[in-house]
Amino acid sequence: MPPPAPGPPGGEAAPGAGRQGGKPAPAPPLPFTPLPAEAAQLVPELAEAIAEGLVAVGGDLAPERLLALYRRGLFPWFSAGEPILWYSPDPRFVLLAGGAHVPRSVARLARRGGFEMRLDTAFGEVIRRCASAPRKEQDGTWIGPEMIAAYEALAAAGHAHAVETWQDGELVGGLYGVVIGGAFFAESMFHEVSGASKLALAWLVEQAAELGIELIDCQVKTPTPTLFGAAEIPRSEFLARLRQLCARPARFRSTSAPA
Repeated sequence: MPPPAPGPPGGEAAPGAGRQGGKPAPAPPLPFTPLPAEAAQLVPELAEAIAEGLVAVGGDLAPERLLALYRRGLFPWFSAGEPILWYSPDPRFVLLAGGAHVPRSVARLARRGGFEMRLDTAFGEVIRRCASAPRKEQDGTWIGPEMIAAYEALAAAGHAHAVETWQDGELVGGLYGVVIGGAFFAESMFHEVSGASKLALAWLVEQAAELGIELIDCQVKTPTPTLFGAAEIPRSEFLARLRQLCARPARFRSTSAPA
C-alpha cells in the first residue's frame, strides 16, 4: 500500500483500460509530456527519478485525469514547487487476492478490542493526518493542498475511500486510496496509536472479497505491506491485471464494523 512515504516510480504508461462496467474507453488525450527513453542521458539530474519510475511530467489533477491515469498504472508524486510528476514503478508492489494475510501480531491487537473500524466517515481528516504524519528520512510532505483537493474531489464522487481506525471516539489511524473496479490503489497511511494503521490495512484485506477488491496496489516495496504478504510483480503483469480489474463495476461501499 502506499508507502508511508510517497511511492517512488518505473516505465511506460499502460494501455487504455475500460471504464467501470462499460465498453472499453478510448485513450484520452494526455496533456502532459511523456519522458523519452533517452531522458536520463539528456537530463542527468532526472536519472535517479527515472530509474525509480518517473514517466511523465505536467498535466492536471482533475478527477477524470486521475482516474484515466490510474487505469494506466500511473500515480502522481511531487513536492511543493515542482510540476506534477507521474510514476509507474517496475516492479510494482501489490497485495493480491489469495496471497494476502493478516499478521498474527495485528490479529492479536484486533482481538484485544477497543478499536472501531469505519469507512469514509472522515476522509478529509485521514488525508490531512497522512500529510502531517512524520516520516523517517523525509522533510515535508508530498500531500500538499493541490493533492488534498484532488483526492477530496475523487472521494466526493465516490472514487476515493478512507479506512479509519477509531479508539474512544478519536481517529487514531487509517489509510486512503482510489478504487476503480476491482483494484484499490492505496496512497498513504498514518497512525497515532501503535498498530492503528496496520489495523486499517488488516480490515481492508479481510473485507476485500466482500468489497470486490482483488488487488491492492502498494506502489513500491515497504515494510508494512510486506507483513501482509505483498509482493513485487513485473509492471507488464500489473498492467495486464488492471485492464481486467478496472473494467469491472465497482462494488466498494461505505460500511463500518468492529475490529
